[in-house]
Amino acid sequence: MKNITLWAILLLLFSCSEEKKKENAQPNIVFIFADDLTYSAINALGNKEIQTPNIDRLVNAGTTFSHAYNMGAWNGAVCLASRAMIISGRSVWNADKFRQEWLLGRGLDQTWGKLMENAGYNTYMTGKWHVDAKAEDVFQNVVHVRPGMPKDAWKNDEMIENFKSIAGTDTSPGKFMPVGYNRPISEADSSWSAADTKYGGYWEGGKHWSEVLKDDALGFVANTKKSDKPFFMYLAFNAPHDPRQAPQAYLDKYPMENISVPKSFLPEYPFKDGIGNGPDLRDEALAPFPRTEYAIKKHIQEYYAIITHLDDQIGAILDSLEESGQMQNTYIIFTADHGLAMGRHGLLGKQTQFDHSIRAPFVIMGPNVPKGKIISSDIYLQDAMATSLELAGIQKPGYIYFHSLMDLLEGKRDKSAYNGIYGGYVDLQRMIRKEGFKLIVYPKLDRVLLYDMENDPEEINDLSDEPSYQAKVDGLFQDLLELQQQLNDTLNISHLRKKNDL
Repeated sequence: MKNITLWAILLLLFSCSEEKKKENAQPNIVFIFADDLTYSAINALGNKEIQTPNIDRLVNAGTTFSHAYNMGAWNGAVCLASRAMIISGRSVWNADKFRQEWLLGRGLDQTWGKLMENAGYNTYMTGKWHVDAKAEDVFQNVVHVRPGMPKDAWKNDEMIENFKSIAGTDTSPGKFMPVGYNRPISEADSSWSAADTKYGGYWEGGKHWSEVLKDDALGFVANTKKSDKPFFMYLAFNAPHDPRQAPQAYLDKYPMENISVPKSFLPEYPFKDGIGNGPDLRDEALAPFPRTEYAIKKHIQEYYAIITHLDDQIGAILDSLEESGQMQNTYIIFTADHGLAMGRHGLLGKQTQFDHSIRAPFVIMGPNVPKGKIISSDIYLQDAMATSLELAGIQKPGYIYFHSLMDLLEGKRDKSAYNGIYGGYVDLQRMIRKEGFKLIVYPKLDRVLLYDMENDPEEINDLSDEPSYQAKVDGLFQDLLELQQQLNDTLNISHLRKKNDL
């Protein structure tokens, strides 16, 4: 009898010990990263034209940060800068300098993947990389490393050579452009089919890249059940970046008559050339100038289709995590590297300081994360890195500029950790968003724009010349100058202050 009692006590102690071990275990972290996904392209967050049932699952089961921003870029490939920031933890201009270390094989121990690995995590990466460091030097397990975008399709070899020789000098319809650019010219234009696999792109290799990434993720999740180590997954989809290709069934979900033109639609943005958004910018060359409502609707149709296709792959990943029995100790962070204009202000790309281009969806789901909550405090999407470090019990190194979001999630703070959100695009644009207003500066055009983001979220009405708003312009301009100094931004915009008598 005594022996039975002793064994019962030992079994109880062992069970409690194992339960305590599970409670204290580092959580798994799954980072799902889309490309070119704007904040307004999710059904659960207000866009009833698009079907995103699985991203909606994340929104409904987690907390959404409705105002997440990318800080900027040093070239037209905005995704490159966004990813360099999130992997290194540095702010935009410091990340530009630090990435030179990667080219020399240095600084790798300061990357997101290595910080997690050194804390005991089994790290995994698949999908779009577009970072100067080698993916294999940052993550332990790497498969299917993809470039910045799928390859464009060309009509013939002669066109390729012609385009290479004068790229960026002539983007008139039909000249020296890949298939799928400068279209549709009219409703009769059939030069491109987003569902035709003959154009390669996402179908290079035989299976759509989003589906390949999903398969990769499912394979890794299945293997995690064999290990006691926590895992960190970096799942970087190329979708919905162009060429926006999806199976025909997804295009069929979006009849043209059901697609609306954005409220801020313009045939042509008047400042496009002076801010680097003219026809020589690849993103803007996708559709002809001036924009037509039909052309924008066609591009939106293809955008929605590839997003819904992406959404299905995300759903399969969520299902696999649930079926593995590990969801109760797993945090999922979902965001994108920036937004996309898709016709707003007469633009298509992400190389502006309007919200449609710099603002991305951002959702966290996991243990004790409030369900269905929306937090409107301004954050940077690169806060995902610092957040994951806190979740993993890793002390944030001093070189990381960005902040963990856990204090906002837990209600310990209700205001942004930043004294204004900063934005910069090469030497052509600067921006500050603060206290419900946004100031945009176009240095080479001697232009300053002001928007009331609370009452004019589509950024249609410029208030910069209104006498009653001059104090607001002056205050934000001074705040922007201070942020420039803090972030090592050397672009001189002070002449605008004098010119506009700010």
